[in-house]
Formats: sequence, structure tokens, C-alpha cells
Amino acid sequence: MDTPPPIEWRISDGLTGYDEAVAAMEERAAAILAGRAPELLWFLEHPPLYTAGTTARESDLLEARFPVHQSQRGGQYTYHGPGQRVVYVMLNLKARGMTVRRFVAGMEAWVIAALAQFNVKGETRDGRVGIWVRRGSKEDKIGAIGVRVRHGITLHGLAVNVEPDLGHFTGIVPCGIREHGVTSLVDLGLPVTMADLDAALKATFGEVFEADPAL
Repeated sequence: MDTPPPIEWRISDGLTGYDEAVAAMEERAAAILAGRAPELLWFLEHPPLYTAGTTARESDLLEARFPVHQSQRGGQYTYHGPGQRVVYVMLNLKARGMTVRRFVAGMEAWVIAALAQFNVKGETRDGRVGIWVRRGSKEDKIGAIGVRVRHGITLHGLAVNVEPDLGHFTGIVPCGIREHGVTSLVDLGLPVTMADLDAALKATFGEVFEADPAL
């Protein structure tokens, strides 16, 4: 059996437009499926915008303060913007022998492992996709997961708040959840940079996706 090519890690400087990113992601996914390109983990930041997933409710768009993009990822409304690390994950689930359920669980475990590098305890909740942190008597969301799988290739991915303007989330009901807020690493009082988070994600990816044969 041939050894699969190593995963490509790509970090884009500056801000990448959403439509541009989706077009590039779709093109790369097709190339992975055809065996013309390796899997890709693409790290970027978007300009301020909202995306509406496949189950988004119109009532959850409270104020269209930024451009709104319809997305083919699962989930509801979310915000992307400077200071938030977005990672588009293009993996070949068929080649990895991985189910969609295991992939989503792996994505959550990956973010949790990366946050642990900064002594932040990220947690998951039944019925609430994403990564949450306890803050006294309340819980705030620090990481979002939104994926799509087509022909066994994953699309879209995750977002982790490093130091975005948290006020920008107020134009929507993030992920359709009204009773909880959002936070970031810097909001938690940690002097974490985007490069710090990138290093943590790169250090922990293999722990999650290669240590468990089921992943």
C-alpha cells in the first residue's frame, strides 16, 4: 500500500475574502479526491463577516452589520473576523477509514488539546457543537466547528477566538444559542498571539488524528 503524501500546512498572511477562500477550498478538495494533491490544513483570517450554515434561522440574524455569506457547512450563524483563527480542513476520510462522526469528534478534541497548551480547559456539550469554557457560573464559546463532507473529502473546519472584537458577535445569535456568550484567549486574560495558537494546533494535530487508529 502506498504511503499517502504528507499533509500540507498553509498559513495565509493578511485577510482572505470568504468567497476567495471557498473557491480555493473547493478546488483543492477536488484535487485531493482525484489524487492530484495532498490533504491540506489552511490557516487564515477573514475580514469581518457573518456566515449562515445549512440550518441557519433568519431570526438569528439580528443586525447585518457585515456581509452575510450563505455557507454549505453545517450549523447556523457565526462570525469571522480579524483576531480569529480559521482553519479550513481538507482531509480524505475514505483514505483514513474515518467516519464523519469520528471526524467531528476529532476536530473538537484537536481544539481542546490546543487550548490545553495554554492551561485553558475547553469542553464540549451535548446538543451544542463547539468548544466551551467555564467562567464562574456561566459558559462562553471559544471555538466553533462547522464542516461538510463531499465524496469523502472534508470541507470548512474550525474557528478559534484569539483576540477578535467580541462586540461583532452581537449582530447574530451565535450558532443559534441565546443563553451563552462568546470569549477569546485574550478575553480570558492570556497574552496569546495567533502564532502561539498556530504552534499549539500544529503540535497537537498528530496527537488527536494519528494516535487513535479510529481517527
